[in-house]
This record gives sequence, C-alpha cells and structure tokens, in this order.
Amino acid sequence: MIEIVRIPVLSDNYVWLAHDAASGETAVIDPAVAEPVLAAADARGWRITQIWNTHWHPDHTGGNAAIRQATGCTITGPAAEAERIPTLDRQVGDGDRVHLGAVVADVIAVPAHTAGHIAFHLPTEQAAFVGDTLFAMGCGRLFEGTPADMFANMRRLEALPPETAVYCAHEYTQSNGRYALVAEPDNAALIARMADVDAARSRNEPTVPTTIALERATNPFMRARSIAELAERRAAKDAFRG
Repeated sequence: MIEIVRIPVLSDNYVWLAHDAASGETAVIDPAVAEPVLAAADARGWRITQIWNTHWHPDHTGGNAAIRQATGCTITGPAAEAERIPTLDRQVGDGDRVHLGAVVADVIAVPAHTAGHIAFHLPTEQAAFVGDTLFAMGCGRLFEGTPADMFANMRRLEALPPETAVYCAHEYTQSNGRYALVAEPDNAALIARMADVDAARSRNEPTVPTTIALERATNPFMRARSIAELAERRAAKDAFRG
C-alpha cells in the first residue's frame, strides 16, 4: 500500500506525494512549485525519487527542475508533450507502465485539456491521478482538444472500478457543483453531495480525492449521453458565473 499526501499550493492547486514504504520511493505528481513539496517530503523523512507529470501546463511542471536538482529524481511525462516539458527523463504514452517500487501505474491517454494529457491509474491501490481531465463534478477546459476527445476520456475513466479514488489537481468542486446543479437540477445524489461540499468548504476542508462512483452519479460531463450534450455542457460551464 502506498501513502498519498495532498499539498495545497498556489491559489487552488493540489500536488500529490505518493510514498511506497516498502521500497522507500516517493513520487511527486504534478509539482507546480518546488519548495512546499520538498518541505512536505522532508517533514515525513521521505526521499523523492520520481516526478510524474500529467500534462505540460506550468502549474503542473513548474517545480520539476528545482525538485530534480535537490533530489536527483527522474521525471516521467507524456511523450506527446515532450517538446513542452524539457525536463522529462522518460516519455510515456497510452498503455505504458511506470513503477513506484513494486506498485504499477498504467498510463491512460486522456487528450482534450491538452493534446497529450495522460493519467496514471494504480489498480492495486485503487487510485488514479488524473491531472486536469476529470474533476469532482467537472472536467478540464478543452484548450487543445474537442468535445469528442473529452467524451472518450469520460468513457475510459468511468470504466475504472467504482471505488477508485480520483486525485485531481485543483480544488474546483464547489464551483463545479454549482454548475452541475444547473445542468441536472433534479439529480438527488448531486443535491446531497453539494450540501456536503458546501459544509466542507465552509470549514476550509478539501473535497478531493473523489471517486469514480461519485462522478458516475453526480458529474454532468461524465453523465453526458452524447458528444453533443457534453459540448453543450462544457460551453455552458465556460460561460457560467454562478
């Protein structure tokens, strides 16, 4: 079993530390910045050996170079975005595997937010690091892909086991949920979930990770029945000011 730690950085980013006690290895997923990550690992006596990037955006890769300089770790990320992540040591794509000690992570291609976006699914740990593709009750903006791409991503991710914990990279849940209630105002599971989310945020508590089961029940993008419906919902969310 690995231990996963949330590190809040910037205004709403989450960097994740994944530690395998058996091997002593620790991976950093999507480090926006270096100092809080290094401090969190040091406080636990963990040795950072790897960085996993899901996509090229600076708020997911900005800490790469400084963390590697401090630790000598290796950096793995999407081959399709290697030109935009010059710090990569290993380039991976759909179907590849990465290892944290003996723990295996399967690489899943989920392009749309960026053209080469990937996710890391750890089946034995019932965990997935999804970057900015799937959020609690939301999905990433389509900066470099199409609604058809994101629709396909939703199908791949919803096929993961329902108990899979989903580690996304931002605390967007409350704003996502406000739009979700507009998209599906009669969804009883969504209404109940938002009550819990509003209560948690009023206490300044995090709302992620989520789970595949929760997203199947409450995420209007995963629940979209067609590419056209997803496109309509994504455009509406982009313009939403609720």
